[in-house]
Amino acid sequence: MSKAFTRESETEEDDDEALPSLPAGGRNYITPQGYARLRSELLQLIDDERPKVVEVVHWAASNGDRSENGDYLYGKKRLREIDRRIRFLTKRLEIAEVADPSLHHGHTQVFFGATVTYAEESGAERTITIVGIDEADSLKGQVSWISPIARSLLKSQEGDVVKLATPAGVQEIEVLAVKYPAPGDAAVPG
Repeated sequence: MSKAFTRESETEEDDDEALPSLPAGGRNYITPQGYARLRSELLQLIDDERPKVVEVVHWAASNGDRSENGDYLYGKKRLREIDRRIRFLTKRLEIAEVADPSLHHGHTQVFFGATVTYAEESGAERTITIVGIDEADSLKGQVSWISPIARSLLKSQEGDVVKLATPAGVQEIEVLAVKYPAPGDAAVPG
């Protein structure tokens, strides 16, 4: 069969991003800032990047032989990547449930969006912020609400000692402080 009549990769079209999947039947909680960031990325891909790549592919296709045309081949590959990311972002934003952490401002119980400072058994103190799975960034101290540490901390309060299952065994951690952004600090998505 001619290569022209086959797909380049059977799984390529359905392959979602390498982000964690949602729990079965779970909700896709996200902060207003995270929602705005994903929406901004989606609009940038649709309005700016995709049209530019389409233009390059159209120009490269008009140059003749496409089988050895690097601009055409790379452009088509990049177009597939952009389209895959657009589909992923669209799906995630459709099921997103925006949860404004500033509603809990002043509370000491841990809910979605809390910034929690805790002490490990070793005495080391760490601070994390519990956010949605599509916005978690460990380099910024942000963890997904479905992560083991977040699940251990959720619904605890300042002063509570909770158990955290780690690869090295169960560890006790103490909640030292719980903070939420002040109302008005979180932008509401549009």
